[in-house]
Amino acid sequence: MAIKDVSVVLAHGAWADGSSWARVITALKAEAVNVSAAPLPLTSLAGDVAALNRSLDRTEGPIILAGHAYAGAVIALARPERVKALVYVTALAPDEGEKVADVFYRLEPHPQAPKLAPDSNGLIWLPEAAFATAFAPHASAGDRAVLAAVQRPISLDCITVPVGRPLWKDVPSWFLVAEDDRMIVPETQRYMAERMKAKITAHAVDHTPSVTAPGAVVDMIRDAIRSITGN
Repeated sequence: MAIKDVSVVLAHGAWADGSSWARVITALKAEAVNVSAAPLPLTSLAGDVAALNRSLDRTEGPIILAGHAYAGAVIALARPERVKALVYVTALAPDEGEKVADVFYRLEPHPQAPKLAPDSNGLIWLPEAAFATAFAPHASAGDRAVLAAVQRPISLDCITVPVGRPLWKDVPSWFLVAEDDRMIVPETQRYMAERMKAKITAHAVDHTPSVTAPGAVVDMIRDAIRSITGN
């Protein structure tokens, strides 16, 4: 099987949009990989899974799903027919019956992690200062300005409902552990990655390596592609 026969679909996490994958997309496109970023509404877990499935309908062939942060829960609930591998980029991986919030708050947060609370609409926004202190501290000022400007809030309905049987029980998984993550405790990342028997890669990167260390993300996706194509 050739690389061009595989589709890579990227799912953004909370407080981000598809542009957070820009450097990963351009690097994969340069290698003739079919890649797209699924737009998630972040209004409910079920709504995000439905949106991801609509993006899968626009692809052909075997699929590799990559999810950042919250989107780890979303990619694990996608329609399984053509999904051959899952790639977790400092992502959350609740098991069946768990909620996203259960794993996110499993351990004491980093001292510089922002305090999060919903607004009157039930939406959680990331304070602008948190993009520099916790979300992407390794990013340039320009990148942080863009991340803050395009952020999408996440609904409580995304993180407070139990998930179904996750795909990582049935397909191979890769996990990038971000050792400098101030949003999702690295120990929690390792706990989830080991529980799902993922192929683990650890790097001294922050919570948003797709922006600040895209090469590490691309390497992991490339490895997942090779596992399918044999090339």
